[in-house]
Amino acid sequence: MITILCGGSRGDFQPYIALAQQLKKYKKEVRISGPKEFESFVTNYDIDYFPINVDISALNIDPKMLEKAGSADNPLKMLLAFNKMKAYGEYTTKEYYKACQNSELIIYHPGLTIGYFAAKELGIPSVLASPFPMHKTKEYLSVVMYGKSKPTMINKKLSYLMIQGMLWLAGKDSVKSFWKKQFGRLPKDFGAPYEHHNQSNQPALISCSNHIFERPADWNSHIHQKGYWFVEEKDDFKPDEALVDFIQAGEKPIYIGFGSMSMMKKHAELGELIVNAIRKSGKRAIICGFGRPDNLTDDIYALDSIPHTWLFNHVSAVCHHGGAGSSAAGFSAGIPSIIIPFSNDQFAWAHRSYDLGIGVKPINVKNLTVDNLANALISAFQPDLIAKAKAIGVKIQTEDGAKNCATVIIDLLEN
Repeated sequence: MITILCGGSRGDFQPYIALAQQLKKYKKEVRISGPKEFESFVTNYDIDYFPINVDISALNIDPKMLEKAGSADNPLKMLLAFNKMKAYGEYTTKEYYKACQNSELIIYHPGLTIGYFAAKELGIPSVLASPFPMHKTKEYLSVVMYGKSKPTMINKKLSYLMIQGMLWLAGKDSVKSFWKKQFGRLPKDFGAPYEHHNQSNQPALISCSNHIFERPADWNSHIHQKGYWFVEEKDDFKPDEALVDFIQAGEKPIYIGFGSMSMMKKHAELGELIVNAIRKSGKRAIICGFGRPDNLTDDIYALDSIPHTWLFNHVSAVCHHGGAGSSAAGFSAGIPSIIIPFSNDQFAWAHRSYDLGIGVKPINVKNLTVDNLANALISAFQPDLIAKAKAIGVKIQTEDGAKNCATVIIDLLEN
C-alpha cells in the first residue's frame, strides 16, 4: 500500500489524485489521507481514502484561525496563524501517523513532514511530492518571493530559507509534541527534511511544467520535475445542457473563478464586483463559485463547480486567484491568464504568467476594482499574448508529469 498525505483545499488535492491514478495503472494499491471533508471528492475518482477526523469545537480552536492561515498574504501572517493552532496540529499529526501504518511507501505534501519521520520510523521509503518548486537554487526566487522582490543572489538564498522554513515551522511543533508523547523522544534526524531527498530511495517529485519554471541545473539528480500532474476525468462527465447552449450562443466566454478564496466571508462582495466588471468590458463570461449575484445578465452564466480540464478547453481566457492547480490548468489550455492573487504562492504564478507574456499584469485582490478588472479582461486579448499562451500550452501538453513521476516511484519500489 502506498499512502499519500495531503492537506489544503480541493485544488491542493488534485495533483495527488492525478499521481494516485497513474500509480494504480501500475497495479499498485494507493490511498490518499486528508481531512474528512474531501473524502467523497477523492473517492469519486476511485481512489481509496483515509479520512483525518478533526473535531474543531472539541479542540477549542477558533475556526477563523484556519481561514486566516489559508488567506495570509505574507509568510509571517501564515506562521502566526498556525502558531495559534498547536492543538489542531498535534491532533492531526497523530491521525496522519495512523494513516502511515501498513504502508510500503509514504508520499507527503511538504506541509505534512510527519510523512518523512513516520517513514523513517517504519523503515520504508518516503517521497516528497510538492505542488511547486521548493528546493534551493541560484536560478530564481522561490514562489513565496517571486514577483515581490528583486532577484539578487542574497534574495534568492533568503527566499528558499523562507519557503522551507515556513513549511517546516507550520508542522515542526506538532511533530515534536506528538513524537515525545508517542515515543518519549524526538524523531531521528529531527529537522527540516526537504534537502534530505537526495538519493534514489528518497526522491522528491515536483508538479510543475519545465516551460513555466525550468528545472534548475543545480538541483540534485533525485529531484524530479517532469511536468504538471493533471487529473484524468471520468469519461462519463456530461456538462449541463444549459451551459453548453450558453457557450455555443456567441463568442467564446471568459472563465472567472477564485476557488476556495471566494468562499471566505470577507470576499462576499466579489461576485457583484466581477459581474459589473464583465458588463463594463463587453465580454461574455462564465463565473464559478459566487452563487447567483443579483446583477447577472444574459451574457453571464453562473455555476458552482466544474472540472477545469473540460471547461478551460471551451473558453477564451481564464481569470482566477492564482492557485497552483488553476494556474496549471489555464497555462495548459493555451489561453491568456488574468490572475488576481490573494495570498501565498498565488503571487508567483500571477507574476510568472506576466513575465512569460501569457498573462496580463497581476492585480492584487486588495486593489481590485470594477475598472481595473474590466481593463484586464480587455487587455487579455492582445494578439501577441494570445499567441504566446497558445504556444506554451502546446509545449505543456507534450509533458506527462504524473505518469513520469509515478514511474520514479515504481522504479524505487522494484529496485
